[in-house]
Amino acid sequence: MDSLTITRPDDWHIHLRDNDMLPLTVRDAQRVFGRAIVMPNLQPPVTTCSAALAYRERILHHSGKNSRFNPLMTLYLTDNTEVQEIHAAFNSPYIHAVKYYPAGATTNSDAGVTSLKKCYPILEVMAELGLPLLIHGEVTEPEVDIFDREKFFIDQHLVPLITQFPTLRLVLEHVTTADAVQFIESNPAHIGATITAQHLLFNRNEMLVGGIKPHFYCLPILKRNTHQKALQQAAISGNPKFFLGSDSAPHPRDAKESACGCAGCYTAHTAIELYTQVFDSLDALDKLEGFASHFGADFYGLPRNTDTITLQRSSWQLPQQLTWPTGKLIPLLAGHNIHWQVIDHL
Repeated sequence: MDSLTITRPDDWHIHLRDNDMLPLTVRDAQRVFGRAIVMPNLQPPVTTCSAALAYRERILHHSGKNSRFNPLMTLYLTDNTEVQEIHAAFNSPYIHAVKYYPAGATTNSDAGVTSLKKCYPILEVMAELGLPLLIHGEVTEPEVDIFDREKFFIDQHLVPLITQFPTLRLVLEHVTTADAVQFIESNPAHIGATITAQHLLFNRNEMLVGGIKPHFYCLPILKRNTHQKALQQAAISGNPKFFLGSDSAPHPRDAKESACGCAGCYTAHTAIELYTQVFDSLDALDKLEGFASHFGADFYGLPRNTDTITLQRSSWQLPQQLTWPTGKLIPLLAGHNIHWQVIDHL
């Protein structure tokens, strides 16, 4: 197969940042994606509906008057989130979920939740309303090895959470382990997961062997190849509980290539091509459309997109860097050749 036409895909987990970075990230996100679940971990975080709607307007300003791109907004859960904000979010046509970050787990998560139990009153309301909870599933205790933090979170926090709130709709974001795959597969349909391109493409060897490569560093961190293979099998399984979420997360070059480099891989500019390359390598191109274009919309109860994009098997080189008015950004696989390219996305 040398060309592939699929329903326009969506990105169910993306970081667009704000201010001077928005023109670049919005341009890249709307290139092929019809919709995107936008993460709320700005500085300050997006903790109220009014802040989410204002952020949406800033995104739309950079998407252009004729763009069909639809940013789907989220609220940042804190220990002090108020019930009225949850009701307002549920009643808004523009806010689609609430995001849980363990305090200190990743970029701009200092305002995150210190204990899930503190949020039980909020989660009870969300369960009643059917408003999804999006979970960064890692523990932050320093004694837990960084490669084990997802498994520990599932065992110590997620299992008790779904026992307490069995009807709570939730997405375990950017899953990275066979343990997470097994958890998703063994639970009801209202519990889903997103998978990133980088966790499908790579394991921790690519990040560490032959020297530390900071542009492969993300959180949750790349795991061993057995976990990578489990993610690949989940993505191509046709199981509608697994869908595309790029977790594309831009950082300036000097913030990545530093003594304490930031976590995040920037993939928005070529995300669908990277996913296509994975599915092609696994002889599963026929499974890409469900994963990229159908299952996420179905989970969120939204209509599937009705237009299409076309990709062609064609080798081309990714740029060495991307620029915006005040900085430079190194995309994942900068300067490397990939073998699929979007040729029709209008």
